[in-house]
Amino acid sequence: MPARILIIEDEALVAMELRFVLEDLGHEVVGSVADAASARQLVRESDVDLALVDIHLSDGPTGVALGRELGQDLGVSVLFMTANPGMVREGVAGTIGVLSKPTDERAVQTAVDYALRRRQGQPVLYAPPELQLFA
Repeated sequence: MPARILIIEDEALVAMELRFVLEDLGHEVVGSVADAASARQLVRESDVDLALVDIHLSDGPTGVALGRELGQDLGVSVLFMTANPGMVREGVAGTIGVLSKPTDERAVQTAVDYALRRRQGQPVLYAPPELQLFA
């Protein structure tokens, strides 16, 4: 099930690696941005199914508010990917969960698959162990 995915990550090497993994899985990466303003603009201009959002972006720790906005107001499924998962321990309204960095290709694949199945309303028996779900 190919999807249109937005990468919101300020570390260029991490973003590039994510792009390669997602494209190898058959997904379309609609863009890779490093700050909240660029992410908002791209979402308004493109059809985005899923956003992978870091918490600390080039404009500061804006990822949490951005994820909430994308999920609640703009209808985008959101997975956080961060080295600081404790910052979203209590969950973020409108988002699915958090994947801790560093991570590997398999963890990204299973987390993305889980998020897309939920988006499409397909039954999901369990979440990948690397993905911390929000209540």
